[in-house]
Amino acid sequence: MTEKLYYQNSFLYDFVAALMEWRTLPDGRTAIVLDRTAFYPTSGGQTFDTGWLELEPLEGERGHFLPKLHVVDVEESDGGEVLHIVETGDALSQAPTRVRGFIDVERRRDHMQQHSGQHVLSAAFIELSNMPTVSFHMGEASCTIDLDAKSLTSVQLRQAELRANQIVWEDREVGTSFATEDEARARGVRKIPAADHEKLRLIEVKGFDLCACGGTHVRNTGQIGAIQLRKIEKVKQGVRVEFVCGVRALEHARKDYDTLAEAAAAFSAHAWDVPAQIKKVLDEAKAAAKNTHRQLEEIAELTARQWVAERNAQAGALVFAEVLADRDLAYTKLLAQKLTAAAPNVVALLGAGAGQPALVFAQSASGPHDMGALMKEMMSRLGSRGGGSRDMAQGGVPDGAKLAEAIATAQAAILAKA
Repeated sequence: MTEKLYYQNSFLYDFVAALMEWRTLPDGRTAIVLDRTAFYPTSGGQTFDTGWLELEPLEGERGHFLPKLHVVDVEESDGGEVLHIVETGDALSQAPTRVRGFIDVERRRDHMQQHSGQHVLSAAFIELSNMPTVSFHMGEASCTIDLDAKSLTSVQLRQAELRANQIVWEDREVGTSFATEDEARARGVRKIPAADHEKLRLIEVKGFDLCACGGTHVRNTGQIGAIQLRKIEKVKQGVRVEFVCGVRALEHARKDYDTLAEAAAAFSAHAWDVPAQIKKVLDEAKAAAKNTHRQLEEIAELTARQWVAERNAQAGALVFAEVLADRDLAYTKLLAQKLTAAAPNVVALLGAGAGQPALVFAQSASGPHDMGALMKEMMSRLGSRGGGSRDMAQGGVPDGAKLAEAIATAQAAILAKA
């Protein structure tokens, strides 16, 4: 089992260890096992450290060059060994006796801010709303906790955010201790892990929270920097809260402001007025869309009346087979609807050439044909998909050049049954 130095000191960024084993993992990656390490492996919702391992040559090999190895992942085996996954394909032929490890300091500090912030935030939700945390995940851009709750209001969210940041501003001490499970329960620990442990590592935010945890943490809550709640969503086990702490909170706030400022400049308005400006634009767009649709309906109505009037002298069914090269599917459907409503014996076989090419087949209510079946037959020939009801059907056409041919084939089928 590897001695885990990060249990005692989360601020230990470099260390010396003995190299115990080179190991090739089943997936081909190369791992180094040390007798002790400050590298944190992915565990308990917290992601792994990265950094470097500097190998020292054996006695008598002082002039021999050994590469510095980049640690790109860290895992813990079932036996408690910490596996340092390094960016190299081959183990060295002669293993050195000593290794110097160097942690990526910025990444470690970020992880301490996120994980300690999570403890404070989880305790705040319990204190204010009696909502325990059932899981925690640390992502590369943001973190989440899942709360055992049916719902979470915006008021509860803001209250928890404010309370968590009050604990940050008070710069409370964050301490580490070890205890048996019974001792931990007696001290009022917030959550006992399911796995058996001879000793539990406890993280205490003085006077506010006590939780069993193996992760890396700050020494004082002020080092968390800030806790910013981003969004909430309903999940299977409760409510998921996305948050960021410390430097991430600053970066997110800056990106949010820059985005808002850019939008405000586009509207020539104050940043705080952007939501109202967006609503105004959306309302205007909806009104314009309704007006456009109304105009298209009028055009389709007039066109349908004109077409039907021109053929009224004909006996039998009125079959309109046309490719509308400059019209899209929405208008083509409108025209088909207007045509089939204008007379009791109309069949409309129309092609939309603008945008995604499409076919629309329609007949007057209770007509003798099955437009859905006819459309499926055409789609099968064209290698596409489509369908619909007996009186109205539509389908996409991969190649607009085949619209006329498909309509002609459908027209021949209709006329053969007339």
